[in-house]
Amino acid sequence: MANNSKRRDYSQGEWPVKAIVGRSYWTRQIRETIERIAPHTSSVLITGPSGTGKELIARSIHDQSPRATGPFIPVDCASVPGSLFASQLFGHTKGAFTGAVGASLGSFRAASGGTIFLDEVGELDLELQAKLLRVIQQRQVVPVGGHDPEPIDVRIIAATNRDLAAEVKAGRFRLDLFYRLDVISIETKALQDRREDIAPLAEFFIEQVSREQGVPPKRLSPAAVRAIESFDWPGNVRQLQNILERSIVLSEGEEIDADFIPQEIAAAAQPDLQPTGDTISTPNHQVNTPAAATNAEGYPADWQSLEDNERLHLQRTLELTGFNQSAAARLLNIDYRLLLRRIKKYGLKPAGGAGGNGNRPRVAAAHGG
Repeated sequence: MANNSKRRDYSQGEWPVKAIVGRSYWTRQIRETIERIAPHTSSVLITGPSGTGKELIARSIHDQSPRATGPFIPVDCASVPGSLFASQLFGHTKGAFTGAVGASLGSFRAASGGTIFLDEVGELDLELQAKLLRVIQQRQVVPVGGHDPEPIDVRIIAATNRDLAAEVKAGRFRLDLFYRLDVISIETKALQDRREDIAPLAEFFIEQVSREQGVPPKRLSPAAVRAIESFDWPGNVRQLQNILERSIVLSEGEEIDADFIPQEIAAAAQPDLQPTGDTISTPNHQVNTPAAATNAEGYPADWQSLEDNERLHLQRTLELTGFNQSAAARLLNIDYRLLLRRIKKYGLKPAGGAGGNGNRPRVAAAHGG
């Protein structure tokens, strides 16, 4: 969950344990675990599916710790180009390279006295893993262009949606770095495995989004609640938040009915009413589409081009991942940089038009990251 565009439900930057919303056994255990490990300085590795609240857990650990008054510095390892990795994490001196018009502390020194959160650490290549390991072992950094080591005083919390033990066996992740990071382990769970949390999360998000939109809080109808509790949420909490925000904007009145929930989600509560045929869904009814016009060759005149299909598929994938571009690239099985070029080409943006940068607005864990 690593950028400033992320939605923060606690405006003063405080993330108490009660910010982990939900009533499932897993959520209760996570809150207890955070309270137990927060006072210590040991490294923490948070694993689990994308969109399940890894950054919220990291922030909560930080804010319950003696380092709470220090900075919390998130780094999205998946979006840092290899050529800039050392500069961004370890800093650089003035004139160290073209464009270095001033010195930079880098993320590790910027986090001095606080916590550094290495998100998507499993995406680092072996060369960058070696550089990170050296810093963790020596507890000092050498800025790019410099010669003198600078001591660092940080707690390290890392996160990944990969199985790092399996990555080690496959030779894609260093065993020594894994041991350094995996001192304390926390595993998040997909939303479909803790359905008891869906309704409390929905209530939380509706209140949060309504406050941001400057509108009175709305409530979900019983039918809408049944729908969201029946859906599997492959995009986890981020997807839930995205859908609820859309529903708040589109619905009228004080109640959000199932008609304002996307059809594939509403249908989850009614398996016999899955979308079929050539129909167009509107909030209140369906209309049959007219017969498609044909071109001179007898083919449908409105047949979508390959480019149209690519744009639509990219948009749907980004919405599914809550505009988490790293997760979208993995889901599409394409290079992260290629995805960025396609996003720029088609002018794709998150709901509301906010820019996305590697990771779309992260949501709160039990809200999301």
